[in-house]
Amino acid sequence: MRTSRFGKALLLAAGLTLCTIAQHVTDLGGNGWTVTNSEGNVTVPGSLPSQVHLDLFAANVIGDPYYGLNDINLRWIAWSNWTYTSEPIAGLLDSAADSWLVFDGLDTFATIELCGQPVGTANNQFRQWTYDVSGILKSCQGEPVININFASAPTIAINIANESGQETFPSVQSYFEFDYHYFIRKEQSDFGWDWGPAFSPAGPWKPAYVVQFQPGDGLYVLNTALDIFRQGQINWLPPDQSKPWVVNASIDFLGTLPEGASMHIDIDDSGTGSSIASGLLDDVTILGNTITGNTVIQPNIPKLWWPLDMGNQNLYNVTVSIMDKNNKALATVTKRTGFRTIFLNQRNITEEQLAQGIAPGANWHFEINGHEFYAKGSNFIPPDAFWPRVTAERMNSLFETVVAGNQNMLRVWASGAYLPDFIYDIADARGVLLWSEFEFSDALYPVDQPFLDNVAAEVSYNVRRLNHHPSLAVWAGGNEMESLELPEAQSDDPSAYPKYQAEYEKLFISLIAPLVWENSHSISYMPSSTQNGYITIDPSLAVPIVERYQNVTAHHYYGDSDYYNYDPSVAFDLNTYPVDRFANEFGFHSMPSLQTWQQAVDNDDLQLNSTVVLLRTHHNPPGGLGVSTAGGQGGMDQMTSAVQTYYPIPSRADPLANFSSWCLATQRFQADMMKSEIAFYRRGSGMAERQLGSLYWQLEDIWQAPTWSSVETGGRWKVLHYVATDIYKHVIIHPYWDYNEGDLNITVTSDLWESVSGTVKLTWLDLKGKPLHKNANMPSKVDFTVGAINSTNVYTNNINNIPIPDLRDAILILSMEASGHLPNNDNEIQFTHENYFLPVWPNQAKLVNPELSLSYDAKTTEFTVEAKAGVALYTWLDYPAGTVGYFDTNSFFLVPGKPKKIPFSVQTDTSNGAWAKAVTVESLWNQS
Repeated sequence: MRTSRFGKALLLAAGLTLCTIAQHVTDLGGNGWTVTNSEGNVTVPGSLPSQVHLDLFAANVIGDPYYGLNDINLRWIAWSNWTYTSEPIAGLLDSAADSWLVFDGLDTFATIELCGQPVGTANNQFRQWTYDVSGILKSCQGEPVININFASAPTIAINIANESGQETFPSVQSYFEFDYHYFIRKEQSDFGWDWGPAFSPAGPWKPAYVVQFQPGDGLYVLNTALDIFRQGQINWLPPDQSKPWVVNASIDFLGTLPEGASMHIDIDDSGTGSSIASGLLDDVTILGNTITGNTVIQPNIPKLWWPLDMGNQNLYNVTVSIMDKNNKALATVTKRTGFRTIFLNQRNITEEQLAQGIAPGANWHFEINGHEFYAKGSNFIPPDAFWPRVTAERMNSLFETVVAGNQNMLRVWASGAYLPDFIYDIADARGVLLWSEFEFSDALYPVDQPFLDNVAAEVSYNVRRLNHHPSLAVWAGGNEMESLELPEAQSDDPSAYPKYQAEYEKLFISLIAPLVWENSHSISYMPSSTQNGYITIDPSLAVPIVERYQNVTAHHYYGDSDYYNYDPSVAFDLNTYPVDRFANEFGFHSMPSLQTWQQAVDNDDLQLNSTVVLLRTHHNPPGGLGVSTAGGQGGMDQMTSAVQTYYPIPSRADPLANFSSWCLATQRFQADMMKSEIAFYRRGSGMAERQLGSLYWQLEDIWQAPTWSSVETGGRWKVLHYVATDIYKHVIIHPYWDYNEGDLNITVTSDLWESVSGTVKLTWLDLKGKPLHKNANMPSKVDFTVGAINSTNVYTNNINNIPIPDLRDAILILSMEASGHLPNNDNEIQFTHENYFLPVWPNQAKLVNPELSLSYDAKTTEFTVEAKAGVALYTWLDYPAGTVGYFDTNSFFLVPGKPKKIPFSVQTDTSNGAWAKAVTVESLWNQS
């Protein structure tokens, strides 16, 4: 097998080793391509994998697509057709009996030619495409050259929408920049979203190969499904943890399989190399170009894989070989995997649960290896508008940030693209579960047979490709279908609603659900990301999942929620937050830091209401291809009015410094609101709703602009990521204030799997840091015990009954200490957490200058921050551009006389260490 250095790197990055025994493989990757538009006035060197924007940028035909208003200025690229032409392909076999073109991904509408002859077409970004080119190569005149003609996706979407008799949809269909994305199988956010640009790129975005066979050659592996599950396991029922493991291996291949073929498996501990199983697979079956077999492993032989802080991430290398009757290997594939069960429990609440005080309805939580747990994390969007730029190095840094942020789950949102294996491999190693979704979002979709057939191939390919990853947590059909699209369709046109519901069920239940079940015993499936669960599941039904929809009973809880409220006046009103079993999406947007803005925008344009800033603010969505700033102005008003409602208004004399201060201020509000919601949802683990998960929107940015992210483009942490890291600690203390009634409840919440006991210290100070008289009649210390994955109140009062001389000059410091164990860990750990409570909004507080000091010890690489004259709120350490990393803590409070030492983890540094001298510190005092 001949593989280029690029191909080898790709396989290693994916944690996947292919050994294809005898056939001849030519990697088409590299720079030997040209790219030409259909008008013939642009021709540049190209590469594979790539997309047109990237090749035009590399050739200096265009500037950085992310800079300024290039998302608008470069629309001509999306409206054009483009052809990728290879250089003559060297080294092909003249004597090959069979030859194939294999494309792992084409984005999106492609017509392929070889030797000037038509090969075939493609119309789905998310599929692998194979073409038999045996006859073409045998008759090829001259040197073989490949042409891949990519048609304009926005143009085709419009043409499909305008076809005679085409399906029409209600007016609620999502509408960003380019229209009709729901008619085509391309990354839906390529057409625009409220957190990103609309480039609608085209190109051969994944690797491609020519595969040739001579008589007697081996096989070429196209895809492998490795399914590890407990014997008797069914997707929608909890598996029996005492049962043996079944390992089912299924390989899709090219080539001719001889009679008498068998399959062999080796399973080795990836850490020690020791084998836990080896031998022939049983029950080998062959269906078309797929061979499948299985083996059984006794239940206690493999070490279990666990998510972050629940146990070890034990991984195994599983090598599967297809053998001929003489035990000659025809193809071999190795995948790294783990033994675990992951189950989405949506079953009805039991009598036992009711006796525990859990409200009636249905469960909605995840169980790992038979244990329910609290899911903590965020939502993952496409990390780049151009996937060929997404590298293992970038994703390793991002997942380091996820783990440092105490997150054990990411929701991989529809509608980006199905993640490459190397990202799942990183998640496997780091213990981060990936709630994964098919690429449908915020729209209703057609159900004509060609569309369904296309989706079926897409679903089968990706379920099989990704199933071996222990980090794969669940499959969801799409985003917000049952919570948003169907209700809005019903409101828009009640008479047509039965039709739209039936079409929804045809696609997401009758088509996709059986495909998931056919290819995986180990993964649960739900048709929509946010929903009220199901009433029954029966695979014999035409619609095998009977969804509950809105057939609910008052004071019962059934499902998960998403929640957005852009009215800042109720941002901290606990009565407005949804009460449900799980919170999978909630957020508020903020601006990125000045350093990140400067990556893409000239300093002269860095003003709150500049045209560039407003046009890069895609919330509210622009609603078409116009260049009105009205939508962006609405989003900017939401952010700035939130700051004006609760915080001192930035008023620095220097315009750029003031813009930077506004950026930080919007991040402070975002972080405070998300902290309030996360803590509220976590407290729900001990309430009647038994709430067991919170995933905020969103983890990372796709570009430099106002978004909901906690991590900016390039990796810089926003205030939110620091605050979420803190509030996602295992045991936390938090004040819950009903400011309308004055009620204050101070609660300890734990996500540990056993009870934990400890002490909370409560200290009232004025804002100069001096103790209030008799601690305002509040106990200075309270002992507590909190149950497993639970919460408990440690103090309750009404703020009006607490004798505080001046509410504007008071702060309650909360300090918690406890000892306990992490799951599957015998070592006792000390858990600590600090928090505070202001009885007024920050802009009403009598802030004093805390007189912050900052020093750095190069030997210990620690910063020391101290407040000398008053309480410092929202203390913020900032570092210069050219460096990426994160402080151990940030956006914290400081009491005079208690300096804080803070390490910094460097991820990238172009300053040779000089960055440390440019670190600055400020607090809320400096904002005004």
